[in-house]
Amino acid sequence: QVQLVESGGGLVQAGGSLRLSCAASGSRFSINAMGWYRQAPGKQRELVAGFTSSGSTNYADSVKGRFTISRDNAKNTVYLQMNSLKPEDTAVYYCYRDDPGRRYWGQGTQVTVSS
Repeated sequence: QVQLVESGGGLVQAGGSLRLSCAASGSRFSINAMGWYRQAPGKQRELVAGFTSSGSTNYADSVKGRFTISRDNAKNTVYLQMNSLKPEDTAVYYCYRDDPGRRYWGQGTQVTVSS
């Protein structure tokens, strides 16, 4: 059973930084697509940043230049460094991981940016 455990959310003032972590366990596959979505109240879940299975990265236009995704394959962990946070970044952030034929989700971590 694949489990994703997220940490690092919280409350921060606009312009501040947070670092999210997502540790995966239970997967038989070492190289996976993995990354972060977010969902704000009343809005659809959207991709924030992610690694494809080939290792390339994708970012939402709204976070380019401010957020950086990274991973430690030895620890099966992906990180999201979020700088210059804005109130519109407020959302629940969900980690995901793709194994063949299935996407797994973390429980979500709240990020709140005050103005």
